Amino acid sequence: MRYYIFLLTFLISCGTKTSNEYEIITTSSDQFLKKSSSLSISVKGIDNNLNIDYFLNGNKVNSKIDLSKSKLGTNNLEAIISINNEKISISKEIDIYSSKSPKIYSYDIINEYNHDISSYTQGLEFNGNYLYESTGLNGFSSLKKIDLFKNKVIETRFLDKQYFGEGLTIINNKILQLTWKSKVGFIYDLDTFEMQGSFDYGTSSEGWGLANDGQNVYKSDGTEKIWILDPKNFSEVDFIEVVTNNKKIKNINELEIVDDLIYANTYQFNNDVCVIINKDTGEVIGIINFKGLRDKVKQHPELDVLNGIAYNKKSKTFFVTGKKWNKIFEIKIFKS
Repeated sequence: MRYYIFLLTFLISCGTKTSNEYEIITTSSDQFLKKSSSLSISVKGIDNNLNIDYFLNGNKVNSKIDLSKSKLGTNNLEAIISINNEKISISKEIDIYSSKSPKIYSYDIINEYNHDISSYTQGLEFNGNYLYESTGLNGFSSLKKIDLFKNKVIETRFLDKQYFGEGLTIINNKILQLTWKSKVGFIYDLDTFEMQGSFDYGTSSEGWGLANDGQNVYKSDGTEKIWILDPKNFSEVDFIEVVTNNKKIKNINELEIVDDLIYANTYQFNNDVCVIINKDTGEVIGIINFKGLRDKVKQHPELDVLNGIAYNKKSKTFFVTGKKWNKIFEIKIFKS
């Protein structure tokens, strides 16, 4: 199969005009490229006698490319063409997908607990015996410490009304809380709830979900990307892209990490699903179908989507809720 994409090219040598006469052509027998796929690359509109160097993500490759070292998601192909004393560089993006389709999971409800129906849940995480929740909406955004099993809110801290609260995570005795479009996150002392500082976003577009694996912090921004943050200053150092065997999964929302897997809510109004992601590669290995769960909460005009997933290490169960749901469900997950 041939993919023809016209690309803006530019001359590397100083003072040389740009040209759009050339295009990179990729040829593969696979409709959706995998790391195991065979891929050939050439340049249309070029004399075969000219010297062309090919690069995949900055690494020099042959015209028959070994994709085993590529990353899942977007990869960059570049061709540098030598013409006399000039060099023309053209590029093209290709997407690499998982070699396996995700497994489908379902759930059993173990228990139900009360949840503040006014809470627009954006983040949920257990630490010890307490459940921590971050809520959104301007003027209503908050950070809460909750004794879920005694149905008691221990502490609440409200954000300034200019901020729309988003996800949270707890690492090194600090609570991190995102904001949506303000491009800033806040740092609180775990014990006192006092604000200790803030951190700015880097390249990521917005703040959605947060989680950590004890070493790094992982941040979603509403796209298919999950950003990896430095645990010391929370700067963005890298990212993974969330992909299945045939598509990128966008709208990645609230996050939880269990046994090196990311459990992520997706912001979808018609499907209450959670995807299970390999945190190192971005591969979706499973999809949890939470169909029917929203029907079990109080129905009202402001009822919104599933959002909020927390893992309790003691019970080895998940706790899930949604935006303006009146219940939190303790569940176990199993393969369908």
